[in-house]
Amino acid sequence: MGWIYLLLGGLAEIVWAVALNFCQGFKITPASTLCITGLALSIVFLWMAAQTIPISIAYAVWTGIAIVGVFAIGALFLHEPVQFMQVVFVTMILTGIVGLKLYTD
Repeated sequence: MGWIYLLLGGLAEIVWAVALNFCQGFKITPASTLCITGLALSIVFLWMAAQTIPISIAYAVWTGIAIVGVFAIGALFLHEPVQFMQVVFVTMILTGIVGLKLYTD
């Protein structure tokens, strides 16, 4: 169950990071509300995952999910410029996440 919590926490981390892009100085907007809610949920899910997964692994995977997810959303939907080597390095992060999952009891 810890890995499901970790995935949910990583997804919530993506939500708040992308919503942050649309906050207008943290005025009361839907983006600001989504950002704060996503941040709170991501931390709660990380805490829940850390009950069964070592925090060093949980934190690395949690941030890795967010890095890969925000990078993909930025490239695909926000039309941010992407260079080939950036894709290579983000792929390396994704490989590390999969490796941590495979080699963690």
